[in-house]
Amino acid sequence: MLLMSVAEQIEVLWVAMLTAAGQDFGLLKGGMVGGLANWIGTHILGGSNALKTLLWISLPVAIFKATTLFWGRFLVQRFSIQISRELRDNYFSHLQLLPMKFFQDHHIGSLSQKVTGDSQQIATSINSFFRNVLIVPFKLITSVSFCLYLSWKLSIVILIGFPLLVIPLVILTKKVRSSTKQLMKKQESFSSILLDFLSGIQTVKMFSMESFSLDKYKEENARMAFYEQKAAKYDLMTRPILHSVTSLCLAGIILTGLYIFQLSIPDLIAFCGILHLTYDPIKKFADENASIQRGIAALERMQSVLDVDPQRDLEKSISLKSFEDSIVFKNVSFKYEDTHVLKDVSFSIRRGETVAIVGATGSGKSTILNLLPRLYDGMEGDILIDGTSIRNIRHSCLRGLISYVSQKPFLFFDTIKKNISYGQHLGDSAVEEAAKQAYADEFILKLEKKYETHLSESGKNLSGGQQQRLALARAFAKRSPILLLDEATSQLDAQSEEKVKKAIEEMHGKLTQIIVAHRLKTVEKADRIIVMKDGKKISEGTKEDLYATCSEFKTMWDLNDLSFKEL
Repeated sequence: MLLMSVAEQIEVLWVAMLTAAGQDFGLLKGGMVGGLANWIGTHILGGSNALKTLLWISLPVAIFKATTLFWGRFLVQRFSIQISRELRDNYFSHLQLLPMKFFQDHHIGSLSQKVTGDSQQIATSINSFFRNVLIVPFKLITSVSFCLYLSWKLSIVILIGFPLLVIPLVILTKKVRSSTKQLMKKQESFSSILLDFLSGIQTVKMFSMESFSLDKYKEENARMAFYEQKAAKYDLMTRPILHSVTSLCLAGIILTGLYIFQLSIPDLIAFCGILHLTYDPIKKFADENASIQRGIAALERMQSVLDVDPQRDLEKSISLKSFEDSIVFKNVSFKYEDTHVLKDVSFSIRRGETVAIVGATGSGKSTILNLLPRLYDGMEGDILIDGTSIRNIRHSCLRGLISYVSQKPFLFFDTIKKNISYGQHLGDSAVEEAAKQAYADEFILKLEKKYETHLSESGKNLSGGQQQRLALARAFAKRSPILLLDEATSQLDAQSEEKVKKAIEEMHGKLTQIIVAHRLKTVEKADRIIVMKDGKKISEGTKEDLYATCSEFKTMWDLNDLSFKEL
């Protein structure tokens, strides 16, 4: 930064020397600058006059400035890119440690905007800051030194101009920051609305709601344009004000130097040129001020996420490497916000058992599955695995014991093979074995590229049943001793459901399975069934016992049109 400043001021002196060189032809009186040129020619270049001195130093001055300009800007740019990269890494790393409640409270569009747009804006602002703000102290030091050398009396006049520059800049900066924060929040909302539309495009088309969606989009777009205009107004006001102040200051200095202090033309040119270098970064800062304020606002937005406490392991947490005996829910209660969704639930599952959890929507079935791997904290009571509270087991070890298949499977934008192995270094034989167990190989082998077939976003180039079987294959490939199935067949056709059901049944005794289901046909061969109602366990037993003793289960069984003869 210091070298860049010195290079610019040497260039100004070089221009002043060019003016002073005219004294050789009787055009100008050189003053101190002309004397400096003659001194360099006499003592350094062996007797050259000012004009020859100018010719000798012109090339080194140009090379020096070009070199310092390139390396100064390149190093600043590289530094800002590195900062942006580290911010994105830290942000994503922190996101993965946050509890599920955080993701329920924040829109995906907002979170993705922070990791892409905000980090890039911070890098741009850092670059602007270093190039146009941090260099100011260096320029002030070197400029004031040169100005004092040329005329200390005229240098005092400079001090009058600085308050006139700083005061409007401070006022407008506050306005810019406030309007920028409002704009970025509106951009976040706009991004979320656009993402909702793209995600629900099928619903929009099926309900013929294109006009409604367009009106909603235009309304939000108009609001964002209003805040963009507001931010632009304060941003553009800064430059004209500072330009007017600096022009008046320079005019005053020229008149004072010529008519009061009687400076020579070369000295006055050098003085004004160096002074311009001091004012220039301040005016550039005015141009970049909006960018810098957007960077500050973006950093505050990212920091608001980084300040959220992640899920942490207790100091006394242990590493549980295997599951040998049982899972015990002991008087477990849990509530979302202020509403209890589980109330004093207790049951146990032995290793190798298949246990089904059934009940009406909202009875707490899925919450039981979410609490076991500690996706949510804050439960009352306890859950024990082999006698150890899950609170005392490291998150990574606890979740390593569990595989999970949800009602709506999520497939990554990658090949089938990598979706099944998902982060594990599995050989082809292990991937293919998992696919066979899930009856996914039946359709995979019919594809042109087979296991190397690249899936589209969320696996849209596969049917629902194919997606579900791939998700089941991924769970089998993990080789975890506990398998959680949350409504895994609720959206499948009869043929696909039968395939998934058969795959689950073949794992009976090999895995400990906890199955949440509305379609009781999926769980008809479960060892035990737990019936939930309004967050409470109302009954537990075999299907025969429950059919005879539990009216809620009997109703569900009859509604599924099942009979014991079919079993």
